[in-house]
Amino acid sequence: MALLKTNDAAAIRTRFQRELVDDVRIDFYTASRAGLIVPGQECEYCATVQQLLEEVAALDPRLKLHIHDATTDADGPQREPVHRIPATIVSRDGRSGVRFYGIPSGFEFAVLIEDLIAVSRNESGLAPETKARLKGLSQDVHVQVFVTPTCPHCPGASHVAHMMALESARITADVVEATEFPALADKYGVYGVPKIVLNDTLSFEGAQPESRFLEQVMTAGRGTAAVAAGTSGEE
Repeated sequence: MALLKTNDAAAIRTRFQRELVDDVRIDFYTASRAGLIVPGQECEYCATVQQLLEEVAALDPRLKLHIHDATTDADGPQREPVHRIPATIVSRDGRSGVRFYGIPSGFEFAVLIEDLIAVSRNESGLAPETKARLKGLSQDVHVQVFVTPTCPHCPGASHVAHMMALESARITADVVEATEFPALADKYGVYGVPKIVLNDTLSFEGAQPESRFLEQVMTAGRGTAAVAAGTSGEE
């Protein structure tokens, strides 16, 4: 059974035809490309994510889906190692900081579609000031955005993080579906979403304006160990 409704698929196809420019590479890391259960690599949502990506990629020939076994292809073209599955990386060349861990469903599905278009056009849509300041990053910044599919406040944080990763090679932005990775959520004290963690030293909660998000990224990029309290998001 198809995951995408016929009307939704048609609308997305039309949008892709209108807005995609260059090819986009989608690298998907799963327990088994053949859908087998691998001991020690159990993955409840891998098959579902793979089907969703296959259906999306079938909507336009410029979307190139590459499926990898995490155990055998962990050293693939990605910029940073893949540490958990299911993992989806969106890029122009396979080396990208735009990542999803878990299923991009619910409100996060729209983020996937926006990412594909932005990467195809190689245009983040960020404010000119944001682009200029990101060029001044002197250290790498790892952004983790913890989300849930039912959180209406999460897509804004997810998209800004991914667009900053598109804009700067120093940024890797992981959108993490919190309920699929409870141990990771517990590690970072995720009690509300979106929760954003930067370089394990700085964190804040809630949807933030782009300028506020930028300030936190620049602070993390200076290596300043601090915790900033934001406004709690709601699920």
